[in-house]
Amino acid sequence: MFRRTFWFTAGAAAGVWATTKVNRKLKQLTPESLAARTADKAVEAGHRLKDFALDIKSGMAQREAELNDVLGIGESEARELPAQRRLVALETAHERYGKQQYPQQQNSTHSYNRNEDH
Repeated sequence: MFRRTFWFTAGAAAGVWATTKVNRKLKQLTPESLAARTADKAVEAGHRLKDFALDIKSGMAQREAELNDVLGIGESEARELPAQRRLVALETAHERYGKQQYPQQQNSTHSYNRNEDH
C-alpha cells in the first residue's frame, strides 16, 4: 500500500513539474514576450554599438595625436576654412561677365531655378 501511495505521489509531482515547465515555455513564446525580448536585445545591441563607436573615436583621436607629434604639427596653428565653392564660382562669373546675365541664361526660357514644380 505504501508503494502505491509513493508512486502515486511521485507521478503527481512529476505531472505538476511537467505542467509548470510547459506553461513557462508557452509564456515565453507569446507574441508579447517575444517582442519584449527582441526589444531588450535591440537596446543591448545599440549600447554595444555605441561603446564600439566611442572606442573607435578615442582610438582615432589618440592616433591623430601620435601622428601630429611625429610630423611636428602643432595645434597652435590656426587652420583657415576653404572658401565656399558656390561663392567663389559666382565671384569668378561676375568678374568675367559682369553683373549681366550669364551666356547660358540669355536665351533661356527657364528661370534660374530649374527645380521649380510649376
